[in-house]
Amino acid sequence: MGVLANGLGDRVREVKVSRVLVAAAGGYLLLMFIAPLAMPEGTVPELSGRANTFDYATASGWGNQDNGEGATVGHDQSAHGGTFAWTELNPVWGFVYAVGDLNCHQKYERSWKINGNQMPMCTRDVGIFFGFVVGAALFGWRGLNRWTVRDTFLSIFPNERLEPVYLSDRRMTAMLAIIGLGLLPMAVDGFTQMLTDYESTHLVRLVTGFAAGLVVGWWFSSSLSARTKYFGDDPRLVVLPADARLVTK
Repeated sequence: MGVLANGLGDRVREVKVSRVLVAAAGGYLLLMFIAPLAMPEGTVPELSGRANTFDYATASGWGNQDNGEGATVGHDQSAHGGTFAWTELNPVWGFVYAVGDLNCHQKYERSWKINGNQMPMCTRDVGIFFGFVVGAALFGWRGLNRWTVRDTFLSIFPNERLEPVYLSDRRMTAMLAIIGLGLLPMAVDGFTQMLTDYESTHLVRLVTGFAAGLVVGWWFSSSLSARTKYFGDDPRLVVLPADARLVTK
């Protein structure tokens, strides 16, 4: 194999990082659909919990209480299909719903149902996972280790497209702008929904989540692939667009 556009002879680490992230996020994404489909109809009632905590681990958990209809978080679980405890499921389905319980509000009105069972995460989080998989796969297809995270992140673009960015030394600005563009739609939709009477739709949540997940998956792949040791810790060996050179202090 010849020398690549970053000055190295292979992309082994980039491809490995991408595959691991795609497998992890993609595997869970598939399980989010498989679990409610595989379980008996009506196993998972309408849920509504809190993020960053376990609400539905046991039948006596917070989510299974009557927390008030119309509350900011939670509801009267007795009026929405009764109790649910993921610890009572088989280990695989339990794991899927435990991750959802910990990371998502699981509001039933913002979630899809499959086979009469609410999915473990809302549609926005489904979009985030889908975008993350695509972002990691995109980096695995095009990305190159270029020592720094910012240069590695930008490496999926052709060198000729990057020349103006490198000539003006706006690499960090370019990376932050791309990440911001990916996160902004989700932030606007989410905060508008939180601060006003506006209620988003499944499609909008899915699309905005996808955009955010895309840049996050792309960034994670870049940060895990950017390593100096492959250049012998010598920045002069890194090949960059527009004949730019890395300078270490």
